[in-house]
Amino acid sequence: MPLILPQLPADTLSFPPPSRALTEPDGLLAFGGDLSWPRMREAYRQGIFPWFSEQDPLLWWSPNPRAVLYPEAFHLSRSMARFHRHSPYKVTVDRDFGGVIRGCAADRTDGTWITEQVIEAWLALSQRGDAHSVEVWQDGHLIGGLYGMAVGQLFCAESMFSTRPNASKTALMLFCRHFSAHGGQLIDCQILNPHTASLGATEIPREAYLQQVALLRTRPLSDGCWQTAELG
Repeated sequence: MPLILPQLPADTLSFPPPSRALTEPDGLLAFGGDLSWPRMREAYRQGIFPWFSEQDPLLWWSPNPRAVLYPEAFHLSRSMARFHRHSPYKVTVDRDFGGVIRGCAADRTDGTWITEQVIEAWLALSQRGDAHSVEVWQDGHLIGGLYGMAVGQLFCAESMFSTRPNASKTALMLFCRHFSAHGGQLIDCQILNPHTASLGATEIPREAYLQQVALLRTRPLSDGCWQTAELG
């Protein structure tokens, strides 16, 4: 019997339990709904995220296993350490969210799921203080960064980009230090790939991730984590 993918009701923010997600494709949970800030916020608080191409319906996912990065486990290679000691880059928090998400959308040679619809949804989240960005600058030009959703002491990283060597690595490295210093415990990377694995990301079972989400979403960060600032 073919599996039937549930459609999200338009009049509520409810999602099916992540345990009902498909195994093939891994983690596909539901379709439909919208990208309104209440629905997006609720999704990430339940360990669910949207991911779809421009020609697809709106798809929601909760893969098993889940890729995560513990901030203190960020892998700093010798070559990256040497680069950072003499780096010409400046790194900031929440200085240019729009520039970062558009940089991520442009930094794809095989198309992108970060459509104008997605950008507008994330800009709304940023304006409400739920989404945040890390920017990397050189000579006043934005050359890299990352963005994602803040869920208490969990940060759900969505995407990062780089137009200069090591720019995105610099963003993640300094963000890990900053996030950890303010009480951050876990960074969600969604699906493991060779790049994030090389930086220290690992996989944990979905159930373990959901337990972490339920715990960390109720725990606040210390004051100042999301104030616009330069990271050293």
